[in-house]
Amino acid sequence: MIEVCKGTNLSVFLQRIKQKEEMENKKPIVLNNLEEWDFTDYIDSLIQKEEAVDLEFKIAKDGLPNSLWDTYSSFANTDGGVIILGVKEYKQQFIIEGLTKEQISQYKKDFWNQINNPDCVNENLLSDNDLYEGCYKGKNLLLIYVPRATRIQRPIYRTRNPFGGHTFKRNHEGDYKCTDAEVKRLIADSDENHPRDSRILCNYSIEDIDKETLTQYRQLFANLKPSHPWLSLNDLEFLTKLEAYRKDRHTKEEGFTLAGILMFGKTESITDPECAPNYFPDYREHLGADDSIRWSDRICPDGTWEANLFQFYRKVYPKLTVILPKPFQIRNGIRIDETPTHIAIREAFINTLIHCDFSEEGNIVVEQWVDKYRFKNPGTMLVSKTQYYSGGDSVCRNKALQKMFMLIGFSEKAGSGVNKIIKGWREANWQKPYVEELNRPDKVELTLPMISLLPDDAVIKLKELFDGKIEKLTQDELTALVTCYSENEINNTQLQYVVPQHRSDITKMLKKLCNEGFLIAEGNGRGTKYHINESEGKFETLENKVESSENNMESSESNMESSESNMESLKSNMESSKQNKQRMTFEELQALIISLSQDYISIEEIATKVHKTPKYLINFIIPRMLQNGTIERLYPGIPNHPKQKYKATNKNFNKQ
Repeated sequence: MIEVCKGTNLSVFLQRIKQKEEMENKKPIVLNNLEEWDFTDYIDSLIQKEEAVDLEFKIAKDGLPNSLWDTYSSFANTDGGVIILGVKEYKQQFIIEGLTKEQISQYKKDFWNQINNPDCVNENLLSDNDLYEGCYKGKNLLLIYVPRATRIQRPIYRTRNPFGGHTFKRNHEGDYKCTDAEVKRLIADSDENHPRDSRILCNYSIEDIDKETLTQYRQLFANLKPSHPWLSLNDLEFLTKLEAYRKDRHTKEEGFTLAGILMFGKTESITDPECAPNYFPDYREHLGADDSIRWSDRICPDGTWEANLFQFYRKVYPKLTVILPKPFQIRNGIRIDETPTHIAIREAFINTLIHCDFSEEGNIVVEQWVDKYRFKNPGTMLVSKTQYYSGGDSVCRNKALQKMFMLIGFSEKAGSGVNKIIKGWREANWQKPYVEELNRPDKVELTLPMISLLPDDAVIKLKELFDGKIEKLTQDELTALVTCYSENEINNTQLQYVVPQHRSDITKMLKKLCNEGFLIAEGNGRGTKYHINESEGKFETLENKVESSENNMESSESNMESSESNMESLKSNMESSKQNKQRMTFEELQALIISLSQDYISIEEIATKVHKTPKYLINFIIPRMLQNGTIERLYPGIPNHPKQKYKATNKNFNKQ
């Protein structure tokens, strides 16, 4: 299966590849049994996806190519990657040339000599475990895993000078030379002792601070910490504690910081060339039904408000959460107004503000659709995607801004923000959030899809089929079952993209679902497919019902006559029902709807149970009930939300 060469550590090499692929939602490599890992399969999968941001093929026929070190620099400064030596690209086709044993032995010596030579590259990030020799269809290849450099290590560059085109980054077109401005930003990000937002601005005074913003912030601070000693300080002393104003002990320079003006400043003070001339926070709402309208609402600096970060947050956050389902939880006698989904939105929003590179071109952009959110900020990620999805590492570009939001309860410093985002989305059964890094200009985009992993109709059908037994399943088991129902069949590989478990754990879960009668397995090994076990269900499918009805009609004339008699009776009941509908007053209909709506219910379900059309209810009944407060929407901010539902407020409607 695989050829392990002397001096290599396959386990460590695979672990690093696996961590990177797993966190990017790619098919992870199996690590619990190394013999199951097929080097041929792995190379096949790489060749099929062609060269990408994290993959580079080089023929290396006549020695280590000089361009290898450009790629080493670009991978290290972007998000890591794998270099494969022994593969030739010709007219967008990849030809496996292979390397001789002698070549590989010599290339390894040359590689270690050059990577430790500062005239070649400034820093060696690799160990022996990062080189692996494998055999692919009788051809020997050499794989080099290049990790992403840490924030402190970057930039990684050629020769002894990072400037002048010696530093590289990676995009979909390959390696590209960084401009001197890009290199300066990498160097600035590597200096943990001098955060970007601690920079003292020249010739700024208290007149550049918006007094209303500072008053509102102090009030929030007092509400959260009513006995805090800072409350007795004057404004300048208070701002100094927040690091909005500071004195440099070495240079004796003092003044307002970048963070202070961004958080509390007037708009024109923020956009001054001395501060952040590219600053333009922008909220774009796309919730209207008319596609010809570019956005249904927009909040951006327009001269009607002081567009600092504090005011931007206060204006936009309520907009972001208005479409979320209204929480209805009582804890210790107090109504809880925030769900994990609300917390996830807040964390994503705050992260966008405090991780922004305000020296980079581009704007802070927050976009909202019915089915997703997107948060964009200029700059690069200071941790790898693996670290980002893992959480726990609190690495922040603007530490003073982070502190300011943290002191009023809007942020945490423990690195748990990403965990809360993923948890909030997972509890809502929505597809997993994903983050992307774009370049030229550098930009980070976080997308939060509001697409359900557990469609309501599928869950309802499965509950009927298995007589409510699915309520005992774990969330991952239910997700697997719903995916199988929706796709007609599933396999282990498919589930790796929707269930955050390793292949071996997914296999155990699928076997458990089979043993408990939910699924039926077909095939063996990796080719095993799974189907819903409908024979365990207690109901017939619609097709079976129709077929059964047709057979019964053909079998007996007496049944036909009986059916006709039953039909006449049904018509009589329907006529009686129509008369009852016509005579029902609004108060009577309202009382009936309230009795049916003790939990959230769709308009279609209400219409069926009260014998009215959805159109009639939406146009004439529901608006009156909303107006008098006897019913509420699940999505109050979007009346025409595709999954809109209604719930009784249990208000005393008889007194309306």
